[in-house]
Amino acid sequence: MVVISAVLGYGMGVAPGEFSLLNALLLGLGGLLVTGSSTALNEVIEVEQDSRMERTSQRPLVRGTMSITEALIISLVAGATGTALLWLLFGQLAGLLGLLSLFIYVAIYTPLKRFTPWAVLVGAIPGALPPMIGHVAAVGSFTLGAGLVFAVQFMWQFAHFWSVSWLLHDDYAKADYHLLPSRGGRDSFSGFLIAAYTFFLLLTGLLPWVFGLTGHWSALVAVVLGLYMLFHALRLMRSLDKADARRLLFAGFLYLPVVLLTYALDKP
Repeated sequence: MVVISAVLGYGMGVAPGEFSLLNALLLGLGGLLVTGSSTALNEVIEVEQDSRMERTSQRPLVRGTMSITEALIISLVAGATGTALLWLLFGQLAGLLGLLSLFIYVAIYTPLKRFTPWAVLVGAIPGALPPMIGHVAAVGSFTLGAGLVFAVQFMWQFAHFWSVSWLLHDDYAKADYHLLPSRGGRDSFSGFLIAAYTFFLLLTGLLPWVFGLTGHWSALVAVVLGLYMLFHALRLMRSLDKADARRLLFAGFLYLPVVLLTYALDKP
C-alpha cells in the first residue's frame, strides 16, 4: 500500500503525457526500502513485546532465526539505500521526506505506542507521507497537491488503524498496547470516534476537487467510496462487533488506492 500510494501520488503530480514507468518503479523501490527499514527497526525495538502477541510470535527476531545485529545491518542499509535513491533521483526534498518518515516511525511512534493511544496520531504522519513524496518527486517542490494527498491519506489512517486495533485489541493488550481511542477499548466512544474520523475522511477526499486539482469523476468516486466506508463505520459504532470492524478495514483497503488512482487519472 505504501508503494502504491507513492506511485499514485507521483501520477497525480506529473504533467499529462509525462508519466515515466521507470521513474515510478524507482520511486516504488526507494519507498519500499525506506518502509522495510522502518518496519524492521520496529521489530528490533519491540522484540520483547512481539514475543507476547500471537500475531507476532513467529517473527524471526522472536524465534531467534535472525540476530539483532543482522537485523540492524539489513534495516540500516535498506534505509540508507532507499533514502539515497529518493534524494539522488528525485531531489533533496523527496529524500528528506523519506528520511523524516523513517525517523518519526522508528524514533517517535514505535516507543510512544507503549504509553498512549495518541501514538496513532503520530504514526499517521509517516503513514501519510508516501503520496506526498511521490507528488514531490514528480513536481520537484512542495505544492498544494502534495499537501492535499497527504491530508487524504492522513485522515484515512485513523479508520484503518483503529479497525485493525479493534480486531487485535486483545492481542495488543498482551503487550500492554492500548491503541483504540477510548480508554474503554471496544466501547461506544471508540465506535463514535471511528465514525467521526471516517466522516472527516469523506470531506477531506473532496479537497483536491474543491481546489481544482482533479475533476468531477474523482469527486464522485471519493464520495461513493467515502460513504461506503462511513456506512461500515456507523455499523461498527452501533454493533461494536469485530465483524463490522473487519468490513470497515476492507472498505478502507478499497478506498485508498481507488481514490488516489482517480486523482491521478482525472486531472483537468
